[in-house]
Amino acid sequence: MLTATRTTTMLPVSDPERASRFYSDQLGLKPIMTAPDGTRIFELGQGDALGLMPAEAGAQTKHTVLTWEVSDLEGEIKDLEGKGVKFEDYDLPDLKTVNHIAVMGSDRAAWFCDTEGNILCLHQLLDNGA
Repeated sequence: MLTATRTTTMLPVSDPERASRFYSDQLGLKPIMTAPDGTRIFELGQGDALGLMPAEAGAQTKHTVLTWEVSDLEGEIKDLEGKGVKFEDYDLPDLKTVNHIAVMGSDRAAWFCDTEGNILCLHQLLDNGA
């Protein structure tokens, strides 16, 4: 059953060494292995993994490719900014950030890019009473 398996999210990276340093040093992910094709695998937690797959520049998409569910969005932003992560700010008709955070109903989110241009997100689901 697919619902009972662990998953690996694969992201295209043009410079696997640079990307690996970002994911391990700045995001704090633990490297697990490097596959024969050069894909570098990192532990994401709860059994899931992240694969950084060598690809040509421009293979990245213009939408969010990976989201982490967090309980303290401001705290996570502060921690990652302290490690050099740069968060995006938006002022669009359907998406506006204040202090890097967009509020969308009962969700809050903040976005940043990895060294390869992949768009990543921190997401916090608010309690109904918040």
